[in-house]
Formats: sequence, structure tokens, C-alpha cells
Amino acid sequence: MVIDPGDEIDHILTRLAAHKLTLKQIVITHAHFDHIGGAAKLKRVTGAQVLLNENDIPLSKMMEQQAAWIGIQPPEVVTLDGTADDLAIIGLSTLPAQVIYTPGHTQGSICLHIASEDVLFSGDTLFAGTVGRTDLPGGDSEQIIRSIHGRLVPLPDKTRVIPGHGPATLIGKEKQSNPFMRTLL
Repeated sequence: MVIDPGDEIDHILTRLAAHKLTLKQIVITHAHFDHIGGAAKLKRVTGAQVLLNENDIPLSKMMEQQAAWIGIQPPEVVTLDGTADDLAIIGLSTLPAQVIYTPGHTQGSICLHIASEDVLFSGDTLFAGTVGRTDLPGGDSEQIIRSIHGRLVPLPDKTRVIPGHGPATLIGKEKQSNPFMRTLL
């Protein structure tokens, strides 16, 4: 499984080949171009299924508009193979990941929790010291706070958080120091 391939496809393919791995799933935590941009190419090369929460399907079709926000060439729009619904179990049978629906950064934002490894892939919902921006279309600042408090705060403190950008952190550390995890609107 590859999470949020962005535009690092050559690097991903090199890693897959070096470890003799076959890619089965491409999971997108939300449909901003920097997370979904390389999914179509990666799917074409590997044949892997692409999963995205259904609430971000409209955003996934807006690559031209998203690229225009920052003046870049639009990435190819990917054809989805399925949805990453709340509480769905995806990934490997030996290393299952549970989808945690966390709207707020976008309406279809998700995190992936691998409980057996105490790891959370948080996309752009939670970062070390802060949360994802909510000023782009589909963002909602009150909703992201509710998502974090209702879905992420209950996770064990030792859960390692791998965000879509920036350094890793721990749920426990964020509960103590992240102002967005300490206050509820």
C-alpha cells in the first residue's frame, strides 16, 4: 500500500523494485493535488487500486482549479477503484489499517490507523503542533477540531503520528502541547 503518492512516483517505483514488492493499493487521505497528483501515473504503472473517501470525489475532479491556485500544471485526474469509508479495514491482511474519517481539512479527509504498530497516518488532519489548514474549498475549522477530538484524541498516547507534511509526533505529545487538541470549540 502506498499512501498519498503526490508526485514522487519514480522514487516510489524505485523503492518497490528494490524491495521486490507488488503494489496493491494506493490510498489517498484527501484529494488535494499534492497528495493525489501522482496516483494516476502510479496506478497506470502498477495496476494498483486507488481508494479515496467518497466525500472528496468532487475535489478529486478539480485538478485544473487546484493547480491554478498556485500556478502549476494540473496533474492527471485518477479513476478511482473504490472508496475509503469510515472504519473500513484496508491494506495487508497481516498489517491491516483502519480508516478513520476526519473531515475538516477537506470533506473527505481520512487517517489510517495501524493499531498493531501503534501508527497513525494523519494526512493533513494533524501535524506536530498544529492541524491542517481549513481555508481552501471544503475546509471547515470547527469540523476539523471535532474530528480530532472525537476520533484522534481517544487513540493511545504512544501512537506515532506520521503526517502528510513535517516531522512525526506522538498522540500523547500532541495532547499535551498542541493547542488544537487541548481546546474544543
